[in-house]
Amino acid sequence: MKAEVHSYESFGTVDGPGVRFVVFMQGCPLRCAYCHNPDTWHCGEGKKKDIDEIVQEILKYKAYFKNGGGVTISGGEPLLQMEAVICLLEELKKKGIHTCVDTSGICFQSEDEKVVSQYERLLSVCDLFLLDIKHIDNEKHKELTGLPNQRPLAFAKFLSEHGKSMWIRHVLVPGYTTDKEYLYKLRSFLDTLHTVEKVEVLPYHTMGIVKYKKMNLVYRLQDVQPPTKEQVEEAKSILYGKEV
Repeated sequence: MKAEVHSYESFGTVDGPGVRFVVFMQGCPLRCAYCHNPDTWHCGEGKKKDIDEIVQEILKYKAYFKNGGGVTISGGEPLLQMEAVICLLEELKKKGIHTCVDTSGICFQSEDEKVVSQYERLLSVCDLFLLDIKHIDNEKHKELTGLPNQRPLAFAKFLSEHGKSMWIRHVLVPGYTTDKEYLYKLRSFLDTLHTVEKVEVLPYHTMGIVKYKKMNLVYRLQDVQPPTKEQVEEAKSILYGKEV
């Protein structure tokens, strides 16, 4: 089986516990206004790699991540390539490697039995999920990403119901996700989940603007500045309100 890969990072330190080898998959259905990797959006623009080839590349770096680290599959949206991701994780688990998937949950379809069955297979070979919840409000989510938020929220509940560990990530964008009303709503939603091990507030940054210029794309948040220290601390105080 082949996977379409955008790139690798051999020494990741912000994509799960410990030092991690990160595989960035190509393709994403979302168009997040703050996305700093627009070059991962379109399928067909990555490199086709055999699963065995990816595994061999990963194993070159095992000495760096074997103690408390592992491999994270990211994107783009990695679960657009569900079968390839499952196949890759199956091979990594055979080698005793800790596995993690960084996802928006946008591909989950709770009403489709075939899709749910695929996700159950995924859960059997993935140790940890990093789930990006873009916005708790559906209309704001559509404004920010182009798509509604029912699937991501349903996926969070699915993980909780199946006892799978997850870290919740929330990008703090002034004027979009800094409103206390929505932060408290997100906190209330997180309180309904039982397997959240960590919540991460990720301050919005502008480092991706250069890619938009190179790709002749319009950057929608051109005039938005990163959140202030006070905004970040306020969000953390709400979202870290109790042990999760």
